[in-house]
Amino acid sequence: AVPGIAQWFKKLSIILLYFPVALKRMLNFNVPPVKNSTGEPVWKVLIYDRFGQDIISPLLSVKELRDMGITLHLLLHSDRDPIPDVPAIYFVMPTEENIDRMCQDLRNQLYESYYLNFISAISRSKLEDIANAAIGANAVTQVAKVFDQYLNFITLEDDMFVLCNQNKELVSYRAINRPDITDTEMETIMDTIVDSLFCFFVTLGAIPIIRCSRGTAAEMVAVKLDKKLRENLRDARNSLFTGDTLGAGQFSFQRPLLVLVDRNIDLATPLHHTWTYQALVHDDFHLNRVNLEESTGTESIPAGARPKKKNKKSYDLTASDKFWQKHKGSPFPEVAESVQQELESYRAQEDEVKRLKSIMGIEGEDEGAISMLSDNTAKLTSAVSSLPELLEKKRLIDLHTNVATAVLEHIKARKLDVYFEYEEKIMSKSTLDKSLLDMISDPDAGTPEDKMRLFLIYYISSAQAPSEVDLEQYKKALTDAGLTSFFSYVIGLFSRVMNTGSQFVMEGVKNLVLKQQNLPVTRILDNLMEMKSNPETDDYRYFDPKMLRGMFVVGGGNYIEYQNLIDYIKGKQGKHVLYGCSELFNATQFIKQLSQLGQK
Repeated sequence: AVPGIAQWFKKLSIILLYFPVALKRMLNFNVPPVKNSTGEPVWKVLIYDRFGQDIISPLLSVKELRDMGITLHLLLHSDRDPIPDVPAIYFVMPTEENIDRMCQDLRNQLYESYYLNFISAISRSKLEDIANAAIGANAVTQVAKVFDQYLNFITLEDDMFVLCNQNKELVSYRAINRPDITDTEMETIMDTIVDSLFCFFVTLGAIPIIRCSRGTAAEMVAVKLDKKLRENLRDARNSLFTGDTLGAGQFSFQRPLLVLVDRNIDLATPLHHTWTYQALVHDDFHLNRVNLEESTGTESIPAGARPKKKNKKSYDLTASDKFWQKHKGSPFPEVAESVQQELESYRAQEDEVKRLKSIMGIEGEDEGAISMLSDNTAKLTSAVSSLPELLEKKRLIDLHTNVATAVLEHIKARKLDVYFEYEEKIMSKSTLDKSLLDMISDPDAGTPEDKMRLFLIYYISSAQAPSEVDLEQYKKALTDAGLTSFFSYVIGLFSRVMNTGSQFVMEGVKNLVLKQQNLPVTRILDNLMEMKSNPETDDYRYFDPKMLRGMFVVGGGNYIEYQNLIDYIKGKQGKHVLYGCSELFNATQFIKQLSQLGQK
């Protein structure tokens, strides 16, 4: 036993606050930040691993970290110089590798004091390892506090979260659906998902009512999560859901309903060529940051010269970006029009400032001029005071002009508008002005993945499966387009799903976000939330009944489903919805996983 270990263990605390309040509190030494404080913050260093970095980066910019006193933010396993007069805040997963490095930091006396924050709960054995290192380094008093934060999930929006980014392939659609997966491997995947969901509800401060589809990975998650919650509630002294913590979350007015569904319930929606801003950006979107290549413009390149390397530019699309928040779910043509309107509004304000400045410079003693000067002084003062807001508006206009321009180039290069319109006709059973074979065979229309997505939507939407002769023609056309490895597997996979009797796959491809109709996950939530009798949800398992709404997709989610849920809940006064998924993929990434499943 470590000498004085019982006393040292009193340092361990548990923080239960709604995210991101808990994150900001953590960066303030786990003390609530003082609002409207005019004093200088305490300067400190933030040390995180890749998991911690992914959790923080979508929510807090470098400037916001600086405002909170974070002078440096460094990766745990990077080369770090000692800063002995500054406190350090650690935010890491309690892995063996991370614990070893933290113990090394204690021995090397890198910082003045240590605030150790673990993303998931740390085990007693690992806590003892840290205690031993602290005692051996004579640094027990420097370890100010140890915290279990229960923040093992990534909040991308106020109403959307994803389980992980680092090692996300471990809980991916492919990992869950591998035909050769062992029971042990599946148990590990399910435990990883359950740990993150448990952290989410601890942070939320509420015990969910769980509903899930039967015979799927979603049911495995539900059973394990129910067991973990029950075990925690059974220990009244150490429960995370009793006393002051219960109902401490942002949505404490009611218990949440957690609906768990399997990705296989609807394979069509992730394949859609969508027309909304956020979903179109998703190809270059990562943890709320979009990375785009700068346009080379029309500048000609001399014959034989090496093409100039395109520069990459990054833009943060966050909750503070009012244009993004307003238009991320809008059809792209509306976004382009809104950018133009914002630009015209900005120019009008800019012209007004220039006009007022000109009036202020009028010379002479003309009574009319003096009168105008008097009348416009207050207006100019007001205009000048709004200059910071005007400059921020110009920054956002430039940002979205660049992003929208890059999206437009993607649309033109891949003919995404043609794909979108063609898929709409397929799904609405309208007359096609061009055969599917001609679309797939067109060398100028889209990437091989675009062609495969189009074919799969056609295949799922067909009243009856195409004949063997037609399938051979499509297979040849797709092979000529560059797709060779997984045609047979994907067709087999979709046939199996469609033969289960579920109508969700068929229904999913008939509904697009622009038509304001509910996609499968939204309909499932509506059935269960409103307690409607429906054949598709009547046999859903039920764990510990009552009422926040939540939809979680085991096997991956997408922005199309997220936006459809948000549009749906707008019509439900006083109700909220959260959308979560084990991973967030775009169609190209989903196609890649399907192709990997087809490889032997």
